[in-house]
Amino acid sequence: MTSSPERMTARELRASTSLASIFALRMLGLFLILPVFAVHARGLPGGESAALVGLALGVYGLTQAILHLPFGLASDRYGRKPVIVAGLILFAVGSFVAAGADTVAEVIVGRAIQGAGAISAAVTAFIADSTRDSQRTKAMAMVGGSIGLTFALSMVLAPALYGAIGMDGLFNATGVLALLAILVVLFVVPPAPAVEHETPAGGATSLRQVAMDADLLRLNLGIMVLHTVQMAMFVVVPGWLVERAGLPLAQHWQLYLGVVLASFALMLPPLFWSERRGRLREVFLGAVALLLAVALMFALQPAGLWPLAGLLLLFFAGFNVLEASLPSLVSRLAPADAKGAALGIYNTTQALGLFVGGALGGLVQSRWGGGAVFAMCAVLLVVWLAAAFGQRRWPGRTRAAAPA
Repeated sequence: MTSSPERMTARELRASTSLASIFALRMLGLFLILPVFAVHARGLPGGESAALVGLALGVYGLTQAILHLPFGLASDRYGRKPVIVAGLILFAVGSFVAAGADTVAEVIVGRAIQGAGAISAAVTAFIADSTRDSQRTKAMAMVGGSIGLTFALSMVLAPALYGAIGMDGLFNATGVLALLAILVVLFVVPPAPAVEHETPAGGATSLRQVAMDADLLRLNLGIMVLHTVQMAMFVVVPGWLVERAGLPLAQHWQLYLGVVLASFALMLPPLFWSERRGRLREVFLGAVALLLAVALMFALQPAGLWPLAGLLLLFFAGFNVLEASLPSLVSRLAPADAKGAALGIYNTTQALGLFVGGALGGLVQSRWGGGAVFAMCAVLLVVWLAAAFGQRRWPGRTRAAAPA
């Protein structure tokens, strides 16, 4: 019986959900330390330097950015599963190195090794291998959604876990989870079916063509800015919650729980509406504008629990909309024979944003303070918003094909 083109097959669903969970696990290693590390580092040698703290947060993204494309190319040659397993082993080793760190410099080494497990391109290429074109957007949306959910859960769980098991316990836990994820890769993820790649008229799409596509460039700029802002923000926010809101670090999870749940309630209606009405452009641009407004209000250095909680709520709502939308847009707009290359470039720019946000955020804070960090974020968001307004292709806005 021929499967319906409107629904995922059981094999596609199994591959997509299991691979999205592995992708989310990799991001968990990044996100879990965001709400707590800037405060924890004050008790470590080197923790008095905001620049070093920012580098510890961001170096993960630097090694990711360097190695995404090599890992993706290796997965083309040696197979997806072996490369993903090798990346997870590196991730686990880096986690255990960071767990044993006694200085910020040693944490930086562990985080760099973690980031060397750059499996994003291989995972997204595996998803592309395992799904029909009609179902690929759903699969990529699962990846985007898994990142948003992981980020949200990390904001809630990290302060409570930090209070219970400490920073070394957080790193050890992510290392153990990475080893367990290897079992998922080997025994849960189904082998990708053999795929015949058709060469489009005019010849195969080159890497240069994909890299220079104007609309994909705008999306790559967007994911870089989004994660630069995210990382820079969490160089500053945990300390502000302690100093400006009087909220002890061990109680931060209570704030994040309410904010995250409310942000998901705010996120879902516009996403569903945009897909149903073909108005993704309006929702996408609105989410970028929302983040810009949040950055400007943070730049005013507000004090008090409720003002900071309100701004975090708005940030999470906009972030989750964009985190779920961006990889789906890339998978829809990329040439059919070059989706893996397009996603590899996308993942590289995402990781570069993680590094730039942590390193630059720490440097700016050390010289000019937290308000300047958010002013920098606002400038970057203005650039992204201007670029996004020039986006020519949007799903639901292309001319429909004539019915057969």
